[in-house]
Amino acid sequence: MQNDQLDGIDYKQSGVDIAAGEAAVKAIKDKVRSTYSPNVLSELGSFGGLYRINKTAWENPVLVSSTDGVGTKIMVAIAAGKYDTVGQDLVNHCVNDILVQGAIPQFFLDYIGVGKLEPPVIERIIDGFVQACRENDCALIGGEMAEMPGLYQERDFDLAGTIVGMVEQSEILPRQSITAGDVLIGLPSSGLHTNGYSLARKVLFERMGLRVDSYLEELGESVGEALLKVHRSYLRQLKAYLKNPALHALAHITGGGIPGNLARVLPQGLQAVIDLSEVEIPAIFQIIQKGGKVRPEIMQQSFNLGIGMIVACDRNIAQELCTDCGGSIIGWLQEADADTKVRFR
Repeated sequence: MQNDQLDGIDYKQSGVDIAAGEAAVKAIKDKVRSTYSPNVLSELGSFGGLYRINKTAWENPVLVSSTDGVGTKIMVAIAAGKYDTVGQDLVNHCVNDILVQGAIPQFFLDYIGVGKLEPPVIERIIDGFVQACRENDCALIGGEMAEMPGLYQERDFDLAGTIVGMVEQSEILPRQSITAGDVLIGLPSSGLHTNGYSLARKVLFERMGLRVDSYLEELGESVGEALLKVHRSYLRQLKAYLKNPALHALAHITGGGIPGNLARVLPQGLQAVIDLSEVEIPAIFQIIQKGGKVRPEIMQQSFNLGIGMIVACDRNIAQELCTDCGGSIIGWLQEADADTKVRFR
């Protein structure tokens, strides 16, 4: 059988451009290096990232790690042609996930899967990683770019990230001192952060017929701008309180909303009572609820409703923490044998 049609095929003709990958890596090397601390012992392009523990800064360190993605928020970024914010989202999301255990981020690794590798797009995504890593004093020590035309459409891409942080074993959160009478403080989110986008897109784009460039008076900006607001990191606000024994627990409000995530840090016998009557719920959530006729309990399970992090603390530091971190009291803890760990008033 003749195989003339197969003669001379190279990797680029199959959809994978090695040269484009090399160009992308070359373009980002200096940017990535700007996140390094003296503890980074490897260069970008090594098979593995080397990171040295500073033994003078830690007595009994425990490594804390987390891996996550940004979900279908990527589809909004693609539609808007804006690629830098999702990189920031991913880093900040991962930072918050280990922050709730009291950990300080040390280094971050990323994964980018694409249908067609376009160096300018990759560079913008990496710009987001770099910016957020610098803001969180976290080294971006490695990653992977995979061009997979058989799996993704040409403009499609996906992101995942892994973060590693450290915490003194004696300061791991939540603390056993969490108790009835503790105050719950909500720290404001910037918007949806990185959760609930499948429901948001269904309502806004399919049911309401909006586009990413649709301007809404209630928002004071376009739908795309509202949806692509960067997931806020709470590290800088809360870092000074992590060693304070009066801070008892943190809950990052992601998928599952306030009830799903606050319940994760509450021991048996404690129930959280949440009162959002004094909280101004951002307009984007009100538009989604009204436009999709979404029931309140579904909104509570799907979105953060304007609260991105919840702090459980002793009443003695509540007002100080609210002032320092821009938070507000949204509830308290009480003794309860009920199966429902989080109750809304």
